[in-house]
Amino acid sequence: MSVIIRKGLLEDIANALQLVKELAAFELAPNEVEVTIEEMINWGFGTDKLFDFFVAEKNKTIIGMALYYYKYSTWKGKCLFLEDIIVTENERGQGIGKLLFNEVIKVAKEEKVRRMEWQVLDWNKAAINFYKTYHANLDGEWINCKLTDFDLKKI
Repeated sequence: MSVIIRKGLLEDIANALQLVKELAAFELAPNEVEVTIEEMINWGFGTDKLFDFFVAEKNKTIIGMALYYYKYSTWKGKCLFLEDIIVTENERGQGIGKLLFNEVIKVAKEEKVRRMEWQVLDWNKAAINFYKTYHANLDGEWINCKLTDFDLKKI
């Protein structure tokens, strides 16, 4: 059974959101997903487009995805941020994440970005070891900061 990696299509959004929910459960935050199908359609394909994604397809079933977007660095210029690589649980360990990661790397090279970035949870040893095979710079110096929509409303 071969896996096909292709650009995500509008009709893939429901499956993509299901994978996002599966990732949230894996990361012990199943109730944190707030995005809707309608928002993903708008932000992935509408006039407010923010992201692109690849899907991994096996037997006409979506079994994984990699979602990315562009950002700007005052020091480097155009950068690509890989938000998530997700492979459904029963398909992990077969190299599908690597296929998705390599496809995003191709985009980063084609777009001539000056940096490709992503985050990994410190307890996700399998992912950390995977990124080390690419000689990725796993930077422990920076602290992630955020204000949630709830926090913003309080300010």
